[in-house]
Amino acid sequence: MEAMMPSHPFPALLASLLAVAGCATAEPALKDACRDSFLIGAAINEAQFSETDNRVATLIKTHFNSVTAENVLKWESVHPEPDRYDFSASDRYVDFGERNNMFIVGHTLVWHSQTPRWVFEDAEGTPLDREALLLRMRDHIHTVVGRYKGRIHGWDVVNEALNEDGTLRPTPWLRIIGEDYLEKAFEYAREADPSAELYYNDYSLEHAPKRDGAVALIRNLQNRGVKVSGIGTQQHLRMDSPTLAQVDASLTALSQLGIKVMVTELDVDVLPSSTWDRGADVSLRAEANPALNPYVDALPASVQLELAERYAGLFSVYMKHRKTLDRVTFWGVTDADSWLNNWPVRGRTSYPLLFGRDARPKPGFKAVIESVSPVPSGSQS
Repeated sequence: MEAMMPSHPFPALLASLLAVAGCATAEPALKDACRDSFLIGAAINEAQFSETDNRVATLIKTHFNSVTAENVLKWESVHPEPDRYDFSASDRYVDFGERNNMFIVGHTLVWHSQTPRWVFEDAEGTPLDREALLLRMRDHIHTVVGRYKGRIHGWDVVNEALNEDGTLRPTPWLRIIGEDYLEKAFEYAREADPSAELYYNDYSLEHAPKRDGAVALIRNLQNRGVKVSGIGTQQHLRMDSPTLAQVDASLTALSQLGIKVMVTELDVDVLPSSTWDRGADVSLRAEANPALNPYVDALPASVQLELAERYAGLFSVYMKHRKTLDRVTFWGVTDADSWLNNWPVRGRTSYPLLFGRDARPKPGFKAVIESVSPVPSGSQS
């Protein structure tokens, strides 16, 4: 049953939630509030883990005990040319996580996006055959995972392999190698670091057809003897969709796989939906339109409160599943960092996270703190 949120909040609640924006030191750290429930993480960028953006780096160290590489471990960044790897940024990312005693996540090894075209072609531009692409995949995974063996604790091995109806997406990996490309990716990652946790990661798993496809995918891998450590549900959400009941049902279904379940890329888009805004497919784009960017100067207080209520509802659901939910990771730290400023419409002013552009906590921050702490004794898990 979906959690009920007040339709007409009392003015005192509004004042309480809005007050947090001016009181950055009054609240406990997110990681402390969630300590007995799940890891709390953030996807971080190069300016943050290099600490050139010291203000946000301080936020990360204060509030999070897990980090995910937003871009620097994607193929186009770490392996930009056939005979060249570039670990300069990813080394700094791992160093940052280690210095701050964080659970470090590598994102991502096999994905159809942000993967250079040359990966699937020979020197003449001809598509590779199955064996050649498998060799290229194995070299990449062994080199990248092997470099961080024992240091990166978990890897998003395969990312977004499913269509919305739960069937396999027709990526070059599938077309050239076949359906067992997923099995091979996990096999190579396991060879490179037997101790690392290995995950499958996807979006829109709150919708039954795609979730059923993900469950079937994992069960098929398990039946073939492939060790999958966990499944990540991204949860790029909107203010009104999916419902809390759908989020609850998804976490329940995924937990029945007997592996770790993680919310891996959490944000809540408060802006109007565009025609092409469906799911979280990074290839989708929409034309700029002032009606799609209504909050250029600031987010109205009423919308801040609605966002806070949304986060309160979500974290109430997460707390219900705290015995099987291993980690909740936000996709970004402050609103200024969010990918939603440029997707699916470039240049929008987006407000999807718990910290504003000024790096101060928003009302949603206080709502999350109140949702996760304290845990009532004897409450349902």
